[in-house]
Amino acid sequence: MVEVQTERVLVVPTEIFHGLGHFQGFCGDVDRYLDDLMSPENIRYRPRSEVEDDPTLKQLIPYCILRHRDAAGRELLFHYTRGRGQGEGRLHAKRSIGIGGHISQDDADADRELHPYEEGMRRELEEEVELGTSFTQRCVGLINDDETPVGRVHLGVVHIIDLEEPAARPREVDILEAGFAPVEELTADLAAFETWSQICLKALFSRQWTS
Repeated sequence: MVEVQTERVLVVPTEIFHGLGHFQGFCGDVDRYLDDLMSPENIRYRPRSEVEDDPTLKQLIPYCILRHRDAAGRELLFHYTRGRGQGEGRLHAKRSIGIGGHISQDDADADRELHPYEEGMRRELEEEVELGTSFTQRCVGLINDDETPVGRVHLGVVHIIDLEEPAARPREVDILEAGFAPVEELTADLAAFETWSQICLKALFSRQWTS
């Protein structure tokens, strides 16, 4: 009999997150949270099947937004539709501006020089998209959404990847209808996007909410 290996994903007890300061939606105070959330003494690895419906644990997810500013100064974001082969079934057919996924036990074993979160984010980006240009990245905030079943068991860490050229292309066949579009075009159709993308578009890019 072939043994099926169970994916073990990185989680943090929800009570630790609440102790640092619970919020709903987007929070840009990265320094308040990240050191404690990434501390080896606080992170755990649990079977993914056990934690998908357990709100006492938060699965940490890098949520990378690919951005390019054109010659006119417009912000263009990479966007796509999630196909059925993408891991989180509850998000299938939703539009998204975020690239990322779970951090696994394998990431902790892959590179001792990197924190498992950093290794997992690097791996997810490499697996999902080809960045055919130079880029810089920075962490800009966190997403918590306790108003949806998916959100209650995940905590997003938002990174903006600034690309020199709009050259990103999907590597996965289930990243559908992908391309770059101006922020204004995306915010005009918020209802088509998954909740985390809606939160980021409002908090980071839409003058309607940020002005």
